[in-house]
Amino acid sequence: MTTPAPAASSAVAVLPVVAIAHHSGFGHTSVLAEAVREGAAETGATVHLVKVDEITEEQWALLDTADAIVFGSPTYMGTASGAFHVFAEATSKRWATRAWQDKLAAGFTNSGSKSGDKLHTLQFFSVLAAQHGMHWINLGLPSGWHSTTASENDLNRLGFYLGAGAQTDTDRGPDGVHKADIATAEHLGRRVAAQAAVYAAGRAAVAA
Repeated sequence: MTTPAPAASSAVAVLPVVAIAHHSGFGHTSVLAEAVREGAAETGATVHLVKVDEITEEQWALLDTADAIVFGSPTYMGTASGAFHVFAEATSKRWATRAWQDKLAAGFTNSGSKSGDKLHTLQFFSVLAAQHGMHWINLGLPSGWHSTTASENDLNRLGFYLGAGAQTDTDRGPDGVHKADIATAEHLGRRVAAQAAVYAAGRAAVAA
């Protein structure tokens, strides 16, 4: 008696949509946003870059339809930039209608200091996501550069877990963003897109 061949899987790969809502004062955070975009796009995700200080109604609609939104801003005076705070307050219209409920969220930030209170900015992003009922995706990396055998070129060299943290010398332009921080941002993009694909496939399976 021959063993019947296993039935073909009915699962269909669902390619997610990721939006990166960010502000960059001097270009450093834009470099990181592009790195997140490249990482997410590597997985096959459709990725939209949205500059929150220039946001249009069409781009608000892109955020509304995205599976995941990644927030990005420089850390100024211990928190996200003023332009990002304006955007965050403007999302209250979405909060009122629960438009972003159960989307995925993540975040990244840059400052001139190794710490620079970047954690507070990432916490601000995560609380914003929580108020919208979103699910936060952490960096998912162990800390690097913490032993005599480690290197400043390690992924997550600054040891953040909540999101991606980067440091750029204040007297250097966007080309001075550390290569390890760029690689860490790319990792965040891949992680968010991979998790968004899982969620999107799950929703499709439940709806089927």
